[in-house]
Amino acid sequence: MSEPYILPRKGSIQDPLRIAVLISGGGSGLLALLNYQQSNPCAHITKLIISDNVNAGGLRYGEDFSIPVAAIPLPESKNNVEQRIMHENLIHDILLNSNIELVVLSGYMRILTPNFVCKWKGRLINIHPSLLPKYPGAHAHRDALADGAKITGCTVHLVDEGVDTGKIISQQEVPILEGDTIEKLQERVKKVEHQLYPKVLDIFCSQDS
Repeated sequence: MSEPYILPRKGSIQDPLRIAVLISGGGSGLLALLNYQQSNPCAHITKLIISDNVNAGGLRYGEDFSIPVAAIPLPESKNNVEQRIMHENLIHDILLNSNIELVVLSGYMRILTPNFVCKWKGRLINIHPSLLPKYPGAHAHRDALADGAKITGCTVHLVDEGVDTGKIISQQEVPILEGDTIEKLQERVKKVEHQLYPKVLDIFCSQDS
């Protein structure tokens, strides 16, 4: 049985929600969020950056913005399921120890297990590079182009126990242009993601639970 969403408390400019951002790579979305938070009064503040990749370029923004970072690679284990749960338990512990109230996935490339999701459901948010429910999964741009689609976009959604199946919060369309490659489309969608995600977080963090 699917667990219900339990939303975070209502944040404010005076008492913003404490956010952890999970990344796997360069952190362009993280940088867009941090710049937005510095430039605008917000009901959210980034207090922790976590990566499953010790070499993730986005970890450098911790030093640039004076935010604690944690690189948590997969622990050694021959059992894949056990390994994933051990890894997520390490993440869960540091989230609790850092008093995190909302987990923001930004280019985090690991699929979270129901074991982790159920602990944070309603306080776990993601952005996906398609207009869900179309083109879920890791190859959204490839799938949109292969489908001959004329429109794609991005979706901010709550994370549930499935893959890109959680409650949709907001979407924005991006046209697919003649001659688009995966790389060209990815870059255009990213620009929209970087504008949409911080603004949607504003609304989400300011609402009553």
